[in-house]
Order: sequence, then structure tokens, then C-alpha cells
Amino acid sequence: MPSMVTFNNKINREFNREVKKRVNAYFKEQNISKHANATMVLKTVIILGVYWGTYALIMLGGLSLNWIWGLTVVMGIGMAGIGFSITHDALHGAYSSNQSINNFVGLFFDLVGANGYIWKITHNIIHHTYTNIHGHDEDLEVAEFIRLSPHTEHKPIHRFQHFLAFPAYSFATFFWVFVKDYWYFIKNPLGPYEDKKHPISEWVKLFVTKVFYYTYAIILPLVALDITWWQVLIGFTTLHLIAGLILGIIFQLAHVVESTTHPIPNKDNMIENHWVIHEMLTTNNFARSNKILCWYIGGLNFQIEHHLFPKVCSIHYPAISPIVEQTANEFGIPYNCHETFKEAVASHYRTLKQFGDPNFSYSEESILTAA
Repeated sequence: MPSMVTFNNKINREFNREVKKRVNAYFKEQNISKHANATMVLKTVIILGVYWGTYALIMLGGLSLNWIWGLTVVMGIGMAGIGFSITHDALHGAYSSNQSINNFVGLFFDLVGANGYIWKITHNIIHHTYTNIHGHDEDLEVAEFIRLSPHTEHKPIHRFQHFLAFPAYSFATFFWVFVKDYWYFIKNPLGPYEDKKHPISEWVKLFVTKVFYYTYAIILPLVALDITWWQVLIGFTTLHLIAGLILGIIFQLAHVVESTTHPIPNKDNMIENHWVIHEMLTTNNFARSNKILCWYIGGLNFQIEHHLFPKVCSIHYPAISPIVEQTANEFGIPYNCHETFKEAVASHYRTLKQFGDPNFSYSEESILTAA
């Protein structure tokens, strides 16, 4: 196995200790759990109901094609919501202190066509540890024609990526359910891991849940509904274009914007920062005051809090965000944040344009100075 990137955790330890102390004190003083509360459970029921309830309405039959098409849009919104607001917490072990409950809730990730096991590796372990580090963070590897890191080799097609990226994001869940999970099971190396062995049980679960998804999402509508194969294809495509676009955009706003950095290891393969400081520099919040967005995307607009406290349920992020921000300000550490969703999208667009410019010269120092 190649030498893994490490962090200089011997420095800047004071901020790490203090921010954890203050957040832990919040939960103790409020006498509340760090896991899901009644509000989170209600949201879970609503979002699952939107996805599966809409599917049931379609499968009952008797609806016009326009109604079916409209409901596939709703299913796409529900599918993204399941990923954002429910299974993301469960797969991090943040939904409940009971791992059996986390496993049960996390299973819905697999039931909408993805794979929770491989997600835990590529997201929980690799992305959360090596955030924005080229060659390690798998979230930077969207497509060959999308350059999300200034350290990725530039190709002529990248000149146009600010036009291509958003349509490409729409195909994210298509790629996920048909290619990505299989590819990551056989990919070598996988991030920093070489010759990663996966349990036989996880291979079995991969194929069983994929077949289950293909059956209810494609085969059953073909068999049970009085519509043609191409009409089923339009509905299935619509569902995934909606879900993919929502998921793709939201995840990119957290790390690939103008204020976040893309550090590279030194000659000893070390990032010259404490890991917590590294997460602060590579992560971005947005639209914290937008209550509807906060509810729907499960706190993913509070990515700073999520990266520092991945075992805390997202329902608590709005409350602990001011604590983290105040502590960062006291220690002189950047707290990257866009006030609105629109500002974050615009910043991501400008970043895509910069990284696509062959003459663009990346400087971590200039970003930190600007911040």
C-alpha cells in the first residue's frame, strides 16, 4: 500500500480542543441527544412517504401520462431527499446511538439504487479524511471532462466545463445506479487504498439490492402499467435527471468554491495543518438562514459542522453552527460561508471557469489572504 497522507496534528490543537469542548457543552447544557429527535423522525417519515407514496400512486394506474411524468419529478425530489436528509445521517452513524437503527435507516440508500457499504468507504472514510486532496478525495473525480481540483491535469475540454458541469451533474444518479458502485467495488487503488478486499456478504448485498431496484423502478412499470417502454424510459430518466442535478449541485457547493483550498502534501506526504484546520479550510457552508433548504437537504449546507462532527445528527447543525463560527473567529481561522444558495452556486460556477482556464495559476496563499 502506498504511503497515506498524514496531518500535522501536533500543531493548532487548541482550536480542535476548544470547539469540541463548546459543542459538547451545548448538548450537555440543553440535556439533549446528539442523535435524531422527534423533528428528525417526522422528516424521515415525510420524505420516505413522498418517494414511496408517489411510486405507489404511479403503480396504481389510471393516471394520464402527464400526471405520471409529473410524479416522476416528485420522486426525483424525494430520492435526493432520502440521500440528503435520512440515509446520510444513518450511514455516518449519526441518526441513532443504536447501530441497528442506523443500519435499518441506511438500507433505504440501497433501496433507491445506491450502495451504502461503498459509500461509507468513499465518503465517510476517504472524502472526510482527505477532503479536497487531489488523488485521494474521490468526490473530486466526477468525470474526465470536469476538473474539480487545480492539481488535476488540464485538458482542452476543461475550457468548457463551466457549461458542461451542470448538465453532467444531472446524470450523477444514472451513473451511480448503473456504473459507479460496481466500478468502486473493483477499482484499484481506491483513493489511498490499494488491493482493498470487500466481504462476500457485501458483494451479495450489492447485487441483491441492485436487482431489487431495477425490478421495481423499471421492470414492474413495464409489466403493470399500460404504457410503452419509451414512456417508462422518459419517466425513469426524468426521475434521475432531477435527483442527479439536485445531489450534484449541493455536494459541490460544500468544497469546490472560491474560498476553499486544495492543499497538497509536502515531501513527507504530510498536510502541514492539523486535520481539523484542514477541514475548516477545505469546507464551505451556505444559505444557513434558508429554513426550507435546511430542512430538505438535511444540514448539508452546514458542511463545516458536518465535517467536524459527523456523528452528530444534521438536525442539530443550525444550533451548533454559531458556536463553531464564533470559536473559529476567536482563533483567527476562516469560516467559509455564503449567505445564500445563489451566491454559492455563482461561486462554484466561477471556480469551474477558473479551473478550466489553462492559464489559471492556483495559489493557496492568495485564497487564504482573500478570506
